[in-house]
Amino acid sequence: MFVDRAEILIKAGKGGDGAVSFHREKYVASGGPDGGDGGKGGSVIFVVDDNLSTLFDFRYKRKYVAEDGQKGSSNRKSGRKGQDLVIRVPRGTLIKEKESGAILADMSSGEPFTAACGGRGGWGNTHFATPTRQTPRFAKNGAPGESWEVVLELKLLADVGLIGFPNVGKSTLISVVSNAKPEIADYHFTTLTPVLGVVSLGEGEHFVMADIPGLIEGAGSGAGLGHEFLRHVERCRLLVHVLDAAGSEGRDPVEDFETINAELAQFNPELSSLPQIVAANKIDLASQEGLERLERYIKAKGCDFYPVCAPIGEGTKQLIRAVAAKLKTLPPVKVYESAAVPPELFEKRRNTGFSITVHDGTFFVEAEWLLGVMRRVDLNDYESLQYFQRLLVSSGIIGALEAKGIKQGDTVSIYDFEFEYVP
Repeated sequence: MFVDRAEILIKAGKGGDGAVSFHREKYVASGGPDGGDGGKGGSVIFVVDDNLSTLFDFRYKRKYVAEDGQKGSSNRKSGRKGQDLVIRVPRGTLIKEKESGAILADMSSGEPFTAACGGRGGWGNTHFATPTRQTPRFAKNGAPGESWEVVLELKLLADVGLIGFPNVGKSTLISVVSNAKPEIADYHFTTLTPVLGVVSLGEGEHFVMADIPGLIEGAGSGAGLGHEFLRHVERCRLLVHVLDAAGSEGRDPVEDFETINAELAQFNPELSSLPQIVAANKIDLASQEGLERLERYIKAKGCDFYPVCAPIGEGTKQLIRAVAAKLKTLPPVKVYESAAVPPELFEKRRNTGFSITVHDGTFFVEAEWLLGVMRRVDLNDYESLQYFQRLLVSSGIIGALEAKGIKQGDTVSIYDFEFEYVP
């Protein structure tokens, strides 16, 4: 089954808690604190697997959780790092944050992508020893890992997309010019899923062609099967628009041409600007007058026109040579730029709960939602710092610190960020 869209929850592992421990050894008095740090939580990493062609594996499993880091122990021993969770996806998969729609990564290049970072391990009590605080009886808890609801969307990587109404001969054409072996039959919607084929023109010269399931009027707004697969056209550099030149289905090929282009524009206006080459198929059934009329119309629209009879290969070599020549003048397959998830999203989705504990004059603030904000706010930038300070006030954290008795000069510790309180 061809599945090209899936929604999943990914959650990185929590960092291990730091240890509270004191050195105990015979003849060693007051050995001091020796609690080790917790291990970092495992991250969730996406990698490309060229053996996969669909997102079927995500149909029944929707939650992916990496391993937590282990707790620290005595003798300054750090906990073991949580194992990363590796998720394999087909090449060409887009990873989007569900709520904002921001593209986190385009898995086209083969580079792995860390989608959710594991939480930092908590500090053991070794870190909190000072000349005036020689026996700290506290340690930091590990930070939670990032958690996201993401949408996986597969956009096939193809140089050329075959588009057109059902039963115009797209599957026959791709089977003749490439190594693809699609199902071919004389009824509508024989092709239920996109089919990829490699077209070879000789040593070192080839391109990928995709047969997109037949479009019908209204496809751009959800009619028929084709609307589910229009996203696969978006990466294509060139479209080959296959028309039934004979009108054997009782339709006018000129009207077919306009209808399909209108649906492309409705789905995504950028698609209507893609260069097109028209393949007028079934010329063995077309009248000379009708074929000449169609050719004049298509050329008036600025498109190249090639008459073909796909089942016997007539005209297909000229068509493929024209496609290859056109591709040499076009930019490479589209790769989508990633975008950072806006910090405002963390504020919008946050649970405003937090906890404050006090140990030897240090105020420890823990809030899972706040950790997400801190990871994406540059605390060395003045404006970012101002935003972070306003957030501490609006969330009630500053008020709670004051209620706990914080004074000027006291230390506030928020995970791995510490600062002196100034009222």
